[in-house]
Amino acid sequence: MAAQAFSFFFKHVLQKPYQTPSFLYPARDAKLPVVMSLEEVIRILNAIDNIKHKMVLSLIYSTGLRLQEVVNIKLNHIDSKAMCIKVVAGKGKKDRYVALSDHILAALRKYYVQYKPVDFLFNGNKKGSPYSCRSVQLILEKTLQKVNLSQKGYSIHTLRHSYATHLLENGTDLPAIKQLMGHCNISQTMQYVHISTKHIRSVVNPYDIIFHQLLPEDN
Repeated sequence: MAAQAFSFFFKHVLQKPYQTPSFLYPARDAKLPVVMSLEEVIRILNAIDNIKHKMVLSLIYSTGLRLQEVVNIKLNHIDSKAMCIKVVAGKGKKDRYVALSDHILAALRKYYVQYKPVDFLFNGNKKGSPYSCRSVQLILEKTLQKVNLSQKGYSIHTLRHSYATHLLENGTDLPAIKQLMGHCNISQTMQYVHISTKHIRSVVNPYDIIFHQLLPEDN
């Protein structure tokens, strides 16, 4: 608003040229999110012995759920027939569905037999309460230290970004990823195209196409 007011004052009142100072519209941070390699995800999950701890991180990686979304999952949100999980009131208070892996469903059944959760899939210390977000963060932090990856700056959200990036590298189209991630705009999903090195490596360099038609260099 301030920039528009200054512009109007100079152009229409003073009738002088005006250029908006850059500090009024600072450049946005265009850093790409960090992602884990497949090998790093395997190292992390294999290092966890506690089935509940392993299950919560596995579920985040296999669904792309946000931290708050995964702790808010209730047992009746899981549809084993349709092979999906209903995310209720996710970001923006919107509901959506995420795909449920066959292997994750099998692991969830083993987890259920051992922990017998009530109401929430991952119960907290108090009866009827969800697992705390901080508890999930600590699981990952301790595991990263255990596998010597703590210096990478990985977080729970990194698992979500890794899920989307690995989906793209496995051939999933952007509209499907957008829906699974709960993005409002496809531009949010496009960031994973820039992250994926597999897509970069698959690009055919035009120089390689013409290489065999070039005359040999003079020695």
